[in-house]
Amino acid sequence: MPELAFAIPGDLGARTGGYGYDRRLLALLPAQGIRPRLIAWPDGFPFPDAQAREAAASSLAALAAGSLVLIDGLAFGALPDLAEQEGRRLRLIALVHHPLALESGLAAESQRLLLESERQALRHACGVVATSATTAECLVADYGVPRARIHVARPGTDPVQIPPRGARRDPPHLLSVGAVIPRKGYDLLIAALARQAGQGWQASIVGSLARDPDCVAALRHQIAAAGLQPRVALAGEVADLAPYYAAADLFVLASRHEGYGMVLAEALQHGLPIIASRAGAIPELVPEQAGLLVPVEDEAALAQALGRMHDASLRARYAAGAVRAAQSLPRWEDTARLVADAVRALAA
Repeated sequence: MPELAFAIPGDLGARTGGYGYDRRLLALLPAQGIRPRLIAWPDGFPFPDAQAREAAASSLAALAAGSLVLIDGLAFGALPDLAEQEGRRLRLIALVHHPLALESGLAAESQRLLLESERQALRHACGVVATSATTAECLVADYGVPRARIHVARPGTDPVQIPPRGARRDPPHLLSVGAVIPRKGYDLLIAALARQAGQGWQASIVGSLARDPDCVAALRHQIAAAGLQPRVALAGEVADLAPYYAAADLFVLASRHEGYGMVLAEALQHGLPIIASRAGAIPELVPEQAGLLVPVEDEAALAQALGRMHDASLRARYAAGAVRAAQSLPRWEDTARLVADAVRALAA
């Protein structure tokens, strides 16, 4: 059974899509004939300090020549010098959830530096695992990665028993899931909901409130200024999302970019109609039959879509489309198999 060193920075237990993907690979690769060995790197990526860089360098230097090493993209793209140095003797594989420079809220200079850093680092990867076809195309077009080196392994899903929802709730309950950070576009969502203040609705935003305190403070101020405190709940991070999906009538994601959008796959699995932006890989994941997609950063279009979804019959039609779309989504075992196939091909 081939061994795969898997370098992951930060808190592996964090409730984000990227870390969830990493945890599933660690758990499921052995059944696919690959023995993963976790190499835990410090927090702070993609802007590591000297101590984090030294820890990463020491851990790779300790590996035998020819070792297969999968490195989470949160760190890989920030270490071009190390990738160049160790890429000569190790078989480095980058796991790219989405390019680092596409994170929202970055200063222009930070964005430029991250783009160039990741572009340089990827030159020294013998292979790349991308979590969507959209991300793979971006890596070819903007980062110069040869298409032949890229293996696409979309995130998987778990089987869901959709609970009977009974009669549609009035007012409808909107759900949005993801950490409160600029990229998730909650400011756009609240602005759009403010335009729909005359309509009946309730909304829950579920996701970490700790990753960007300034963004959270700005969002709370925006909600208060719009007079929406009684109608918008910031639930924070939760251990179990199932009750929130079960209580929702509509799933909304106003992201500025998504490398895949695992919460959208979960919403489809739970039979929820969707409103989302056409950001990154979202159009790849959400078909027209399952909801309404609007241009990125288009607050007016988002508000219009929310207004349309007050029609219970329209929501029901898109909910049925979501259930159909979910049937074609990969399972986590499929994801692990694709990654294992990529690792074996690179080990040959």
